[in-house]
Amino acid sequence: MVRASNIVLGIFNGILLIIGLAAICTGLYFFVGSNSQCEKGVENELLIMGAALVLVSLLGLIGSCYGINFFLIFYLIVMFLLILGLICFTFFTIFVTNEAVGKAASRTKIMNFNSWIRDHFVNDRNWHQIRDCLVDAKVCKSLGADVDTHVSDFYKKNLSPIQSGCCKPPNECGFEHQNATFWLKPKAGAVKNRDCTTWNNQQTTLCYNCESCKDGVVDNIRHKWQVLAIANACITVLLIILYSIGCCAKRNNSAENSYGKYRGGYRSYP
Repeated sequence: MVRASNIVLGIFNGILLIIGLAAICTGLYFFVGSNSQCEKGVENELLIMGAALVLVSLLGLIGSCYGINFFLIFYLIVMFLLILGLICFTFFTIFVTNEAVGKAASRTKIMNFNSWIRDHFVNDRNWHQIRDCLVDAKVCKSLGADVDTHVSDFYKKNLSPIQSGCCKPPNECGFEHQNATFWLKPKAGAVKNRDCTTWNNQQTTLCYNCESCKDGVVDNIRHKWQVLAIANACITVLLIILYSIGCCAKRNNSAENSYGKYRGGYRSYP
């Protein structure tokens, strides 16, 4: 007779299998998509996490549906390691996406958590590829459609971090607004920062080489990692529940097997 814990474990692992497959499909979409470099930052994590969830859910399904303790023991070992890894990764994600927490963690001298995303994803080695992706994706095209938009209305637009950093010069440069993607440089005055001289009205240039554009890409990745941290926390809670149910299922299977042996032995000696 299949124990209730085995049935519950099988149902939850079926749900976990669907979550894992969804994570793999999302990661593959970002990886092979035409704008994969623009979406850089989450695809590898999604693929790894999805593969781990698929593996552990299959072990749980086999062990629970067929009552095989070997698979359940292996399932619990892999589950424990996965829970430990997700907890560590979730804390790491919080460190690199939260400025206050990152500064506090950086005092340990282990690494500079505040600049990790920029150093890892938006560095000089791969910025050229990211920049070309942003140009090809025409992230500023929607702004350029509003050629008669007044400057006050333009600043009221809900710009994404990438649009704000790459599609217009920094506010302190004092450029005169003509339309969404055409700005006149001031005739006189000291240059506030290097981005003021980097701006160009050509649609393939704009502020794609500006530090503000890099900051916008970093903010975009940071936001995705914050969402990923929340998802990891939810999945970790689910895995802890599954781990507890798995322990109950293993104990029940062991008790059932022991009882079966005893009952068989009892029949041998009427």
